[in-house]
Amino acid sequence: MGADSITLSDELHLDERVSQFLTHLTLERRLSEYTFRNYKLSLSRFTKWLAVENPNISIIRTNKIIARSYLIECQKELSRTTLANQTSALRGFFQYAQRRNWVELNPFKNISLPKPDKSLPKFLTEQQATDLMNSPQLVHENAKHAEFLIPRDTIILELMYGSGLRVSEVVSLNHEHLDLSNHLVRVVGKGRKERNCPIVRRTAQRIFEFRKNHAVDASLTCPLFTNLSGRRLSTRWVQLFLKKCLKHAGLPQDFTPHKLRHSFATHLLDNGADLRSVQELLGHASLSTTQVYTHVSVSRLKKAHQQAHPRA
Repeated sequence: MGADSITLSDELHLDERVSQFLTHLTLERRLSEYTFRNYKLSLSRFTKWLAVENPNISIIRTNKIIARSYLIECQKELSRTTLANQTSALRGFFQYAQRRNWVELNPFKNISLPKPDKSLPKFLTEQQATDLMNSPQLVHENAKHAEFLIPRDTIILELMYGSGLRVSEVVSLNHEHLDLSNHLVRVVGKGRKERNCPIVRRTAQRIFEFRKNHAVDASLTCPLFTNLSGRRLSTRWVQLFLKKCLKHAGLPQDFTPHKLRHSFATHLLDNGADLRSVQELLGHASLSTTQVYTHVSVSRLKKAHQQAHPRA
């Protein structure tokens, strides 16, 4: 995403300093498109509110009282998680403003918020995951180019579940990222951080055969996954395709590509993997982000204990 893509329309009431901050997020911090959009919407929401409630005060003159008033208003409409995310975006803007001496204090720093609701990540059972991996065969059973579509889409699903890749990481893969002899794929994740992810032997063999039989251009910088016209697949395409697979596999339609990562992590921990290894495989910067999956495993153990133990 280039700087041109964050041109701000007048109706957003964002001043030049906010525009500079958004450009900084894109060009220097290289946030994902999803995270960038959330930052932009959070700043837009606040500046629109400020224009109505305090029309004579610019954003950099926001104080603690105004910040608290805004968050109290937001609590009526937003979930606790969304409120926390919006506050984080505003806090980030004012940190940026402090470094440039636009403001002295950060009005959103150390401001108390309701604790976000804790929800455990949803995941597939191991049998459901197996059914999903077999679904491309059903989806493309009568397709004109089934010999190309079935292996391509099977590999995509296997990389998300078998290696824990984000959907954005899968569609960004080029041929240069593959190390099939060592069963590894080099992934460029959030913040442009790279990590090596193991791929299962069967998936590595599928990729080898797919490249040999179907790659129009296997040059190092060319995309691994393309449509029939040779263009790189989009994250939106994968999301829509997953819906078809879920339907054919008889699985819940609200399942998302990211929940395949949840399934990957949960199944690893259930089968004895240590938390630190799972953290590295997922590319989490903090171990606390990965620890949510231990809660899933523990809750399953508790349920099994209650159901099976004679004194439970």
